Amino acid sequence: MSLEFSASWRPILEAEFKKDYYKKLSEFVEAEYQAAEIYPPKSEIFNAFNKCAYDDVKVVILGQDPYHGPGQANGLCFSVREDVRVPPSLKNIFKEIKSDLGVDAPSHGSLERWAEQGVLLLNATLTVRAHQAGSHQKKGWEHFTDAVIRQLGAERQHIVYMLWGSYAQKKADFIKEDDNLILQSPHPSPLSARRGFFGNQHFSKANDYLKQAGRTPIEW
Repeated sequence: MSLEFSASWRPILEAEFKKDYYKKLSEFVEAEYQAAEIYPPKSEIFNAFNKCAYDDVKVVILGQDPYHGPGQANGLCFSVREDVRVPPSLKNIFKEIKSDLGVDAPSHGSLERWAEQGVLLLNATLTVRAHQAGSHQKKGWEHFTDAVIRQLGAERQHIVYMLWGSYAQKKADFIKEDDNLILQSPHPSPLSARRGFFGNQHFSKANDYLKQAGRTPIEW
């Protein structure tokens, strides 16, 4: 698997690339791209890192799996390409931003503008087979993305972690809570959004925290 990977992250995670699990993961992913329709495009696997430099990270939002529909996944969790219909969970995220901050939803579902402001939009698994949700789970990606969270959580300060749903909330154990802000709520999925995602005010809380820390808030 070719490493189209931001130079800012390479020193942080260089050791992971040399581990046996990553070598096996790389071989698996390469074979999958040759054998089937895989999302996102190979050049966008590491988009979360390429769009948000290590030193720029202010907020981390965790997803689980890339979208598995045609043309949806762009390497950023919850985000889709501008010409793709906005998925239900992202619609609910935009609804909460409107309720929390009064900001109208954009006309598309690309979240690149967030990433470019310092929001790391990281899925636990970075690839998926078309129409097969979870098909690349437990192949090694989780080891890699857990290493990312551990590194940030241990070494960096004044980062906001938005952990939505039980899967993301398990990652709180990797983060120094005294040095960062951990925000937890149910997932924005239509199945759970009304159980506490709506009204969580995570976006205003994140910006208030960033301001207190002397960092520029995010234009959600």
